Amino acid sequence: MTDIAIPAGEKTILGHPRGLFILFFTEMWERFSYYGMRGLLIIYLTQHFLFSDEKSAVIYGAYTALVYVMTIIGGTLADRYLGARKAVTFGAILLVLGHFGMAFEGSGSQEVMSINGSEYQITLNGRGSGKDINQIIVAPDGAISDISFSEDTKSIIVADPEVVGLPATINRAENPTKIIKEQKYLYILYLSLALIIAGVGYLKANISTIVGSLYGVGDIRRDSGFTIFYMGINLGAFLSSILCGTLGIVYGWKYGFGLAGIGMFVGLIIFLVYQPWLEGKAEPPNPAKLKEKVFGPINVEIACYLVGLIIIAIAMFFVMNPDNFGKVLLPLGVLMFAFLLGYAFLKCQGKERDKMLAAIYFVLAQIPFWALFEQAGSSLNLFTDRLVDRSIGAWEVPAPVFQSLNAGFIFIFAPMMAWLWIVLAKRNLNPSTPVKFAFGVFLAGLGFLALVGGMNSSGSAGLTAVYFVFLIYWIHTMGELMVSPVGLSVVTKMAPAKVVGMTMGAWFLYSGLSNYLAGVIARTTGAETLGGQLTDVAAAKAGYASVYTNVAYVAMGIAVVMFLISPIIKKLMHQED
Repeated sequence: MTDIAIPAGEKTILGHPRGLFILFFTEMWERFSYYGMRGLLIIYLTQHFLFSDEKSAVIYGAYTALVYVMTIIGGTLADRYLGARKAVTFGAILLVLGHFGMAFEGSGSQEVMSINGSEYQITLNGRGSGKDINQIIVAPDGAISDISFSEDTKSIIVADPEVVGLPATINRAENPTKIIKEQKYLYILYLSLALIIAGVGYLKANISTIVGSLYGVGDIRRDSGFTIFYMGINLGAFLSSILCGTLGIVYGWKYGFGLAGIGMFVGLIIFLVYQPWLEGKAEPPNPAKLKEKVFGPINVEIACYLVGLIIIAIAMFFVMNPDNFGKVLLPLGVLMFAFLLGYAFLKCQGKERDKMLAAIYFVLAQIPFWALFEQAGSSLNLFTDRLVDRSIGAWEVPAPVFQSLNAGFIFIFAPMMAWLWIVLAKRNLNPSTPVKFAFGVFLAGLGFLALVGGMNSSGSAGLTAVYFVFLIYWIHTMGELMVSPVGLSVVTKMAPAKVVGMTMGAWFLYSGLSNYLAGVIARTTGAETLGGQLTDVAAAKAGYASVYTNVAYVAMGIAVVMFLISPIIKKLMHQED
């Protein structure tokens, strides 16, 4: 590609089209809202709505999977009809509505125990876990007492039995609990998640398209422009995990979710107010087409927006019935694989076939990495909340705050990794893309082994030292830097021009499948809770250690196989990394 000069008269900031910085801040606030909400979600589901760990994990997995799958629809509608600018605007509006909807929490579900004809509520005196959070029992007259569990967890020990009019020890088997849910607020939760899924579907892929449209063919600023944009993503994720996580746990769920909504609203306003800075980029491919009637008064543009309502309805159904989503997603993954393979052997020949097969490999090779990496928002988040000594100095850090570590490590180590690849390339030692993928998957497994080592060093029921949480996030971030920056890029380079769009769709489909599998893995770590709190720390810890050890060894085994076949994949790529 030939270097070209900056177009005459182009208005720039720091040498880049000024529209880049509008997109930077829009995406920063979108990621702020998404990661801020995501950091709280699994704890919110288990403590506020009192879903079991297993149910919460699979809801979370279906939600994050749907986010990826729906980008296929949003991207297609933008490419063919709406244009990226309109799609991003519509997506941002849906996101604002969804995030603000999350702030309507109600009073939450109640776990109650009937004793001598009266109902006693078992709950927490705060959110999250820690030294200042106690489990309490609330009498019908509002009197409260701290409670704990016997060593065998079969009985509840009441600290102040005379205050609440109960015996000092309550047999759990003779006094089972029931959960009373606020259905109205539960439906608001489902609708809000569906709005966010649809919003990300319209916005996520298309805002990156606008970034690309700011630069002409051969513009040497393109790569650095995307780097700046990528930093906006990580800045939003870093800030939101700290701010929304702290507000949500310390002050109230609605404040954390509300701040996420405010962040997305700010992003929407920036995008709307400064649209002239985009200078007509990312407009509809055929504006006249949008005005054509489809059915009665409904034209093509309105129909594209109505598709969003269909996405919301579908997403809401699957968030409410997450197991059914797996029954749809897994067959879709198999069909997509068969279609890609059929295209490679029936429609391609020679080098083109080889490259298509390499593209299929990379589409599939991402699955084990993301299935483990995406434990961050689900099982690892719950583990950090319940089983880690989160005290750093005088501050007991809320669990969602630790999700900022990934973005923080990217800030620090991404430039170092980029420099390392350049240095190695000069010495002909730069690992090929297949080898980097293998290392990434290996590191995903290694991170969990490191965490299990920390768990074992703290005894059967002791809290794990906080620096092991730092360690797993660092190892996983190093793995991400092996996989994420080159993944989609190499797939689009390997796929034949006629099916690049389809191959990108496959990438997002399998990313969604990875996230759903992450929810399935997280479900197996589920522990017994009462009123949103663990009943048996030692049993929960043993469960986490067993699952994390198993998935770590499986991932590392897959990585070894990937490493062994990497020369074959490199040959299929015909030296194009």
